[in-house]
Amino acid sequence: MSTQTSSAAVVSFDSEPLIVVDEHDHVLGHDSKAALHRGSGTLHRAFSIFLFNPQGDVLLQQRSDQKALWPAFWSNTCCSHPRRGETYEIATQRRLEEELGVSADLAFTHRFQYQAQYDEAGAEHELCSVYVGRIDRDPDPNPLEVADWRWVSPNALDQWLSERPETLTPWFKLEWGALRSGRYAQALSSVGLEWSANSGATVSSDPSAVVG
Repeated sequence: MSTQTSSAAVVSFDSEPLIVVDEHDHVLGHDSKAALHRGSGTLHRAFSIFLFNPQGDVLLQQRSDQKALWPAFWSNTCCSHPRRGETYEIATQRRLEEELGVSADLAFTHRFQYQAQYDEAGAEHELCSVYVGRIDRDPDPNPLEVADWRWVSPNALDQWLSERPETLTPWFKLEWGALRSGRYAQALSSVGLEWSANSGATVSSDPSAVVG
């Protein structure tokens, strides 16, 4: 949608030390990003961020076609992993800056577990914490991470998800369904969104899901 102007800094590495957890987010150990996404995946700590503008549109990104899993799929604003020794607060702000050149105050909405198989070689298996925030500017994305981006109204995104779900990442579909369910209205109100229960979402919002 827009010209990318940020420097093409390499910010993702197969050797990144990620955090292995159980279903209650208790730390069990650490391993490389490559190892934890191999085969059917090993449960590890992750986060997803949804940023909204003052008009209530949500910022989506198209993942780089160089990604090992779900390349060129559309997804939420930002998603990644805390590294060994990082808190969620530090990791989320680091990744917003690395991928999109922005920062934002974030509100936690919920945490859920899912497993999604991309192909025989790799999968996502994450305990994912979801955050929402608000910015009043366009992003300045890193082209090595983000192929494209756009602001989308919630109703338009509901329609997109209904008509072309195959273009969207599996975790994004689960998270959007949960946000649109009305269960997290208080957190969403902190970014100026007043969504009623069952406000148009038609996807699963199961907090523990196997996808694909």
